[in-house]
Amino acid sequence: MRAAIYRGPGEITVDEVPRPEIESPTDAIVRVTHTAVCGSDLWFYRGQSDREVGSRVGHEPMGIVEEVGDDVRSVEPGDRVFAPFVIGCGRCEFCRKGLHTSCVNGDSWGGDNGGGQGEYVRATEADGTLVRVPDRHADDEDTLEAILPLTDVMGTGHHAAVSAGVDEGDTCIVIGDGAVGLCGVLAARRLGAERIIAMGHHDDRLELAESFGATETVSARGQEAVDAALDLTDGGANHVLECVGAASAMDMATDVCRPGGTVGYVGVPHGVNDQGLDMFSLFGDNITLSGGIAPVRAYADELLADVLQGTLDPSPIFTKTVDLDGVPEGYQAMDEREAIKVLVKL
Repeated sequence: MRAAIYRGPGEITVDEVPRPEIESPTDAIVRVTHTAVCGSDLWFYRGQSDREVGSRVGHEPMGIVEEVGDDVRSVEPGDRVFAPFVIGCGRCEFCRKGLHTSCVNGDSWGGDNGGGQGEYVRATEADGTLVRVPDRHADDEDTLEAILPLTDVMGTGHHAAVSAGVDEGDTCIVIGDGAVGLCGVLAARRLGAERIIAMGHHDDRLELAESFGATETVSARGQEAVDAALDLTDGGANHVLECVGAASAMDMATDVCRPGGTVGYVGVPHGVNDQGLDMFSLFGDNITLSGGIAPVRAYADELLADVLQGTLDPSPIFTKTVDLDGVPEGYQAMDEREAIKVLVKL
């Protein structure tokens, strides 16, 4: 089969690799039809995080089940499925309480499992991981493109909103105008927020945020952005979604959070170890910090139901579409901020 391979900073190739096979009775093989390039992929692409050269990349697969192990009961060959960005068993202590990202039997999509940006993947815990799309929607392209963000960014934005405690009638601030931040706006609207202030640096993305439900936007950087948000909220919001994953964004989230409020953070915290986190601000204002890597499988069923009934559509975050050969171009487009998120159709 063919799959996208990391060759070093700024270099992705598409090469022939061994196709994954059933190795355990809990396995399923999925032929990938749709996947995506994630903003988190840019960290290793830019050389800002470590990744083994020659490793397969991608973690947002959707496709058709080709083969299942003897113990698999939830799906069968021919089913349309999508999967969260990590594999979970669904039966351990942590999966049972909705923390699938801490699964004791967990796995990734890389290595011998195929890589999410490739033609086939192996789900090593199929029953706990794969989410079946009802047959009546299985070939509806518009619906499939709306479902695909549930593999990662929509569930991650939702985790930010849930972690921040967003509820009916609330005011919240969403920091970040990437795919996760935009999905955070959708999630806050879905949870009933009355005011949603989206903060970012790109006017076109903030326009999309408004179409997703943002009531106000802040297009500025640094202290200017903080001052604008504080002015709009008369001193800060009780619910702040940090959807970037940089030390500066975490500091901004703390700065715009109202005393006694909650920051829901889902951005992988790059730079925090080097620059530190201002714990004194959190301490002094009794600000709660809640969140982490999003257990998107825990949210998949409820979000899927909303997509299928037409009340949730995150697909506009895909602003560029490529085939498998175009994956390197997709990385470049996202790196250069020419695309919000790249859809890959195989």
